[in-house]
Amino acid sequence: MATSNVVCVLHVSEEEENYLRMHLLVTGISQRAVRILFDKEFHPSRLEATIKKGYVTLYDLKTKHVINAAQWNLLFPRGGAPNSQTFDVTLMIIILRNLANFTEPAGGYDKLPCLTDTSSMADLARIKHYRNQLAHFKGGKMKTAVFTTAWENISGNKVHSSD
Repeated sequence: MATSNVVCVLHVSEEEENYLRMHLLVTGISQRAVRILFDKEFHPSRLEATIKKGYVTLYDLKTKHVINAAQWNLLFPRGGAPNSQTFDVTLMIIILRNLANFTEPAGGYDKLPCLTDTSSMADLARIKHYRNQLAHFKGGKMKTAVFTTAWENISGNKVHSSD
């Protein structure tokens, strides 16, 4: 008789489920929402021209290490045009903050905006805030109270139980 070395996970705790749901929201769903806004503001047919026009600003961000070498190569690819489908959320937010004509949230880009600010830039600040917060959670767990607040702040919707 052969024995199996497969380990079966029988239960995911509520705190682990919270973490997984938040991870999906900020890395999957939010990324698609940011890309929709990005492509609306910088239509793919005009993206290359916009990036070239913003070269001085982007180069300054590169020298300040806001844009890294890999992101720079996506903005100015060898032998081709930039494509927003290759940009990560961080790069899209950097470009939106620095090349688009949006108003900065009341508390700035690096603070969690108040719930009453529903502007596009406030939404981007929320996504950034919670992505950074999620990166610092240990053990893949998130307390329910923290999860509920974060979910409602990002999505604007009440949390629904998966039961």
